[in-house]
Order: sequence, then C-alpha cells, then structure tokens
Amino acid sequence: MNTPTAHITPPLTAQRAQDIARSLDLRALPADFLNNPYPIYAALRETEPFKRMPDGSFFLTRHADLVAVYRDAKVFSSDKQVEFGPKYNHAPFNQPPLATPGGLAPLFEHHTNSLVFNDPPLHTRVRRLIMGALTRRAIEAMEPGLVQLVDSLLDRIEAQGGGDLIEDFASAIPVEIIGNLLDVPQADREPLRAWSLAILGALEPALSPEQEALGNRSVTEFLAYLRELVAKRRQHPGDPEHDVLTRLIQGEENGDALSEVELLHNCVFLLNAGHETTTNLIGNALISLQEWPAQREQLKADLHAAASAEAHDQIMGLAVDEFLRFESSNQLGNRRALQATQVNGVDLPAGALVTLCIGAANRDPAVYANPEQLDLRRTGNKHLAFGFGVHQCAGLSLARLEGRIAIGRFLQRFPNYQLTQAPVRGGRARFRGFLNAPFRT
Repeated sequence: MNTPTAHITPPLTAQRAQDIARSLDLRALPADFLNNPYPIYAALRETEPFKRMPDGSFFLTRHADLVAVYRDAKVFSSDKQVEFGPKYNHAPFNQPPLATPGGLAPLFEHHTNSLVFNDPPLHTRVRRLIMGALTRRAIEAMEPGLVQLVDSLLDRIEAQGGGDLIEDFASAIPVEIIGNLLDVPQADREPLRAWSLAILGALEPALSPEQEALGNRSVTEFLAYLRELVAKRRQHPGDPEHDVLTRLIQGEENGDALSEVELLHNCVFLLNAGHETTTNLIGNALISLQEWPAQREQLKADLHAAASAEAHDQIMGLAVDEFLRFESSNQLGNRRALQATQVNGVDLPAGALVTLCIGAANRDPAVYANPEQLDLRRTGNKHLAFGFGVHQCAGLSLARLEGRIAIGRFLQRFPNYQLTQAPVRGGRARFRGFLNAPFRT
C-alpha cells in the first residue's frame, strides 16, 4: 500500500487549506502553509489557478500555465531590477558602510547581476561560459571524486552510529562539489554554507530586518573573499575545462566580456545555486523515504535486483526525478510581463508580476497520475524542478548525479536508518528543505 505512515509532513484539513488559499499572501504565510503547502496548492489549482494576490501580482499553480510562461522568455522577463529595488535598495542598506561603490544595497547588486535573475545578453554570456565547464564529459569525470566524498562522509557516520542527515551528509556534498568547481581552497570553505543560506534566505517573500542585514553582510563578506581568489586565479589560472572560475576569467579576456561585478556575483550565484537546492534534494529524499516506508522497501528491492551498474543508475535516476517532483527543492519562481499578454486564455496586463509555483505544478493531476503519492518507479516525469526553457538550470545534470550517488550509496550503506527526532524544516516558502534531521544507522 503506497501511503505515508510517519506523517513527517503534517496533514491539513480541506477546510483549512481552502481558508489559506482564499486569503493567500506570500508576505504573511501561516506556519501550517510552510509545513505543508500542497493542499493549499491543490485548492488554488481547482478554484483560482491565476490567483490575484494582495500586492496585485499573480500566483500560478497549473503545470501548463507555468510551461507557457517559461516558453515565452521574450514577453516574461527574469530581470529583477523593478521588483528588487523597493525590497533591498532602501536605507540603511543603500548607504555606507554596507552600500556598494555604486550606492546599491549588496543584496540588490548581487541578485540583479546573477545568471538566474537576468535576460540576454548577460544571461546568454554567463550561461555559455558556465556550461562549457559542465559538459557531459566533465560531469562524468567528477563521478569518482563524488563517490569518494560520499563514502568518506558515510564512513564518519558509520563510526559514530548516526548523525544529522542535513549537517553531516546532505549539505556537505554540494559545498564540496561547487568548491571544487571554483577551486576554492579547502581551508576557505567553512563559511560558504552560512553565506549561501543567508543570501538565498533573503529571497523569501517576507524579509525581517535581521534577515536583510545578515544577507547584506554575507554578500559583502563573500565578495571580499572572492576578490582575493580572483586576483590569485588571474596570476595562476587553472584548467578551464574543469575550473569554472578560470573559465569565467578567460572568457572575459577572449572578448566575451564580464565586468568585475558580473564576474564576482556569478561566482556567488554558482555556490548558491549548486548548494541549497542539492542539499534539499538529498535531505528531502532521505526523509521522504522515512515517511513512505513501502517506497523505501521497493527501492531497496529494485536496487538489490539490478543486474548491472547501468540498471542501478536507471533505477536511481527515476527515483531522483520523483524526489525532485514530489518535494521540489525550489518551490517558487518569478517573472514580469513586459507587455500585455495572455496565458492560456487569461489576460495579464503589461508589468504584471507573476509567481510561478513549481511545487504546485509538479503535483498537477492534469499531468501526473496520483500526484500526491511518492512513486519511485514513475516514468515520463515532466517535472519543473529545474525550470524550463532558456532559464532551465545549467547544473541539472550535476545535481542529478549528486542525488543519484548520494541517495543510492546512503541507502546501500544504511538500509535501515531511522530518524531519532522529528526533523526541523527550514521554514521558508521558496526553498523547501530541512535544517536538521537527527538519525541512527
């Protein structure tokens, strides 16, 4: 029977889901939404798939509507200058000592220069440079080192009989992988996770003064470190086939010019993009297997029966895509309509701000059979966890590899692992994951 039994994700009554959906405001979300948004998403898909929010923006929850917006990159802009100006660029964060040389708040300068929040030509230039170091051959070459890293973490966990799924395992993997891609010295990696959490946390719809201050300080500290790292890499370049930072720098010199600001902020973006989403993928997967024990037993049996390494990888590939669909690491995206337009027959005015609810689209019954059930044998999985179109995640193949190796080898080593306390969620709407999940082997 394919049903959750542990109820790590608290159930929500239909009436409560409808009440939250009716008055939904991303700037004032109740705790039960953050714990389990999916019943609210279902209510919105059925009754208000183009939900008009209190601030005048639109909240979209149907898979087909998200795909339509993703496809039309000429009308729906990813540039965030208009949206992020009021959010970040205000006193005291646009004034010394926090302000950038241009008088901008650090968070504003960072997020408006990063790959994901830009349109061509910047988006095209940066994406092409990054993709050149993330070819299929380059990613395949990373696998032995990834296996070694995962096994070393598992050895440490085995020696102590357990640990924390997030702190001791899920979060340690992407920090090392992205640190390797940028060739950040091992001794310098300790602050990377905290910087990333603070900078991405500032993307939440509602932001406290303390979160904003921490985010701005983290951008400032990260940039100061990167300026030194870039200066050293200019003097001693690495292999551009594997070192993304060297590739970005050399792209500069070869006429595919990135300014110093663009270069630095896209290095920050690379760590952020590769870190929290992959941490959430691994953590969400291992905790979902606790909540859905029949699926865990089925996956273990399928892996045990695999006749070859290729069959093993195929089984884990399906499982990873289902984990991504079922608990999308990134739940929300945003676009701005550059002109009046229609999406599947619905009129949107010029300037309309649109929130794309990836978490809702990935459970749309118009696309998926039994969408509220975890099904690790699901095929034809057209999830939107990596986005779609020109802004589809540049590192999706690397993220899939990390998920496949980390989850598969963890389950192989600790087939009967158990949580020892209720896991603690991150408490965020955009990035869905856990902060802590103590367990024993």
